Formats: sequence, structure tokens, C-alpha cells
Amino acid sequence: MSTAPALTIIGGRLVLQLGEPVRGGLRCVGGRIDAVGDVAAQPGDEIVDAKGKLIVPGLVDLGVFAIDKPACHFGGITRAALMPDQSPPLDHPARVRYAALSGKPDLWVHPLAAATRGLEGRELAELALMRDAGARAAATGRGWICDSGTMLRLLQYCAMLGLVLVVHAEDAGLTAGAVATAGEMATRLGLTSAPAEAEALAIARDLALAELAGAAIHFRQVTTAAGLALVRTAKARGVAVTAGVTPAHFMLSDNATAGFRTFARLSPPLRCEADRQALRAALADGTIDVIASGHDPRGAEDKRLPFADAEPGMAGAETLLALTLTLVRDEVIDIGRAFALLAGNPARLLGVDAGRLAVGAQADIAIVDPETPWLVASERMAASAGNTPFDRQPVQGRVTALFKGGARIGS
Repeated sequence: MSTAPALTIIGGRLVLQLGEPVRGGLRCVGGRIDAVGDVAAQPGDEIVDAKGKLIVPGLVDLGVFAIDKPACHFGGITRAALMPDQSPPLDHPARVRYAALSGKPDLWVHPLAAATRGLEGRELAELALMRDAGARAAATGRGWICDSGTMLRLLQYCAMLGLVLVVHAEDAGLTAGAVATAGEMATRLGLTSAPAEAEALAIARDLALAELAGAAIHFRQVTTAAGLALVRTAKARGVAVTAGVTPAHFMLSDNATAGFRTFARLSPPLRCEADRQALRAALADGTIDVIASGHDPRGAEDKRLPFADAEPGMAGAETLLALTLTLVRDEVIDIGRAFALLAGNPARLLGVDAGRLAVGAQADIAIVDPETPWLVASERMAASAGNTPFDRQPVQGRVTALFKGGARIGS
């Protein structure tokens, strides 16, 4: 139970569900939300006046590769699901347990267990022991499991344990050695490329196996129109499938790689403009369930290299909220849907009682001014490295106060 005094936030606009915010506040006691709506402070409460700003659930970032507390807090993230691609990988209960304790008390880390030993895609890891040690899901990491028999056994094991399997969807037989998506831009730059269909092939196989196993599967990033169509069809027939995306893929096309900009070297690689537009449509129609940062800070030793030699990845925790709010301003989604994508849906997938402003939920709360302008500057980022393709881009939306379990972060 939280030792923080009771907290009452007044004078804000509550983001409760799909649609427009409603005026009101909330009260938190013992680390949980005690009342929502027309609330009154009690003697001894800490009182915070939101001054008309948004009161929202703390963000739940599903699939980060590094834990950067300052970057997460800047972006309003109170919980982060850590990918198993660590050194060493999260393929042992002791490592999972250590990771689960690493961010407390002001950032809760939810480790994703390595699906296979060493993330090598061959021998299943001890998922049951890692679940008991604190793993909230299993994940294939940055790679795709090539062997269909191994993948089926993995999905069956996850179904038995009640774990969602988080997968990377690119057919490795097509993408081996590729650093870009096949098309005009890759040809102009002379980059080794793979067809965008590599994603759809991987999704088609994994969907078929998940349906056969009766397992829940989450595609961490779906970035092509063909892949989205497969997910959409599978959902319609009742498959337990969810899909995510990062802001880079709904904000940028492969044109961003012009000039060999290694900050735009990502995995999956950036796609064509038609795929980017398909992503925005999928965010609007509900095909995409989660927006995550894919936070993967990379220093000069990884990025100040020729494009083909640079490591993929971007520092995304600080820009996650502001870039998602561009979808609201563009009327692609409403503000309620934005926070379902950023908090409610990822919390549900991880099985944690957060990501929503409801009585009884854990008091992970942010106050957000959606109109505050700021400039993304890689050299001033709070992350351990500022490798963002959005360097020098003006954005809007800042967290003005953040609470974890009802306790103010940074006070």
C-alpha cells in the first residue's frame, strides 16, 4: 500500500472513455483511485488544481528496450514493459525478478520473458517459472521464430499459462541483411532491402498457428497495409489478436531515410507513404490496439556509422505522447481513444490494474496540457541517447504533473 498522503486533484478535464473529456477531478487513497468525478478533498489531503488541463491515466509503454526513468517521466509513462533483448536476455527467472524490481517505486517495470533460450528461436524457455517471477507476457524479441513447429509449441505453452505472446513480424528468410524496405527510396540510396510483404508472410503464418493453438498473440509493430488487412480479418473471425505500432511508422515514410539519416534506421524499416496512410486508417477503425514508443536509445557508436552498419532503433519515450496527440489534432482519433491506445489497452494486455481512471484502479495519473508547444531536440533529451528521427520537429502536448500510486513524481 502507498504511504503517500491522500491526493485530491480538482479542476481538470477527465479522460474516462472514448469521446470528449468531462470536467471534474479524482481522489486517491492508499495508492488507488477512491473517487472520480465531482470530488471533495478531505482534511489532510494533498490538493492539486489541474487548472483545466487533462487528467489522464499514466501511460503504459508496451515494449521498451531500455529503462530510462527521466525519459519515461518526461513522457508521462508510469509503467513500461521491458523487452527480453537485454544482455544477458531475460530468459531466466532471476533476471526477470531483478528487472521487475528495477524501477520501483516511481516507475514499474513489467518484464517480458524471452520466449526461447537466448532468444535463439530454438528451445523454449522456462516460461512458467518466469511468469511466477514477474513476467507479464512472453516475447520473441527483435527476431522472428523461423521454425513453425517451435512457434506452435510456444503458442500452445503460452495458451496453457495464460500469457500473451508478443511477436516481431518479419519473415527472416526475406529480411536477412536488409536495412530498408524495397522501393524507390532504397533503390536510389543503393541500400540492401526486403519486400514489405515479408511482414504479411510472417503475420499470416503466426495468425494461423495462434488460431490453431487457441493462444493470444500481439504483433508489437504492424507497419504495412497487407499486414493490417490480415489482422483486421483475423479479428473479425474471433482470433485473439492485437496489434501495435510506434509513432515513427504513422508519422514518417521511407522518405525520411533520404540523405542516409541513421536516426531513421528502424526495425521494421520505414515503409512507403501508402502504408503510412493505411496505418492512420487502422488507428481510426480499431485495427491497431496499442501505440508504444519502442524506446531504444542508441549512442554515437551505434548511429554515427554508414546507414547499413548503424543499429536500428530510436529514443521514443519522451515523444510518445506528443506525437500521438497529433492524431487527435488531425481528427484521426479522439482523445479518449488516444489514451486507450497509450494506457488502457496495453495495461489490459499485460494484466495490470492501471491505464484507466476508475474507482479501485491504481493511482497512476498524469496531468497533461495538450496545447503546450515544444521543440524536439536530440541533444537535450532526457534519454541516455537522443537518437530520434523527429529532431528539430515542433510538437504540442506536455505532462505538467505525474503521480505513481498517488505519489507525485519529481516533487
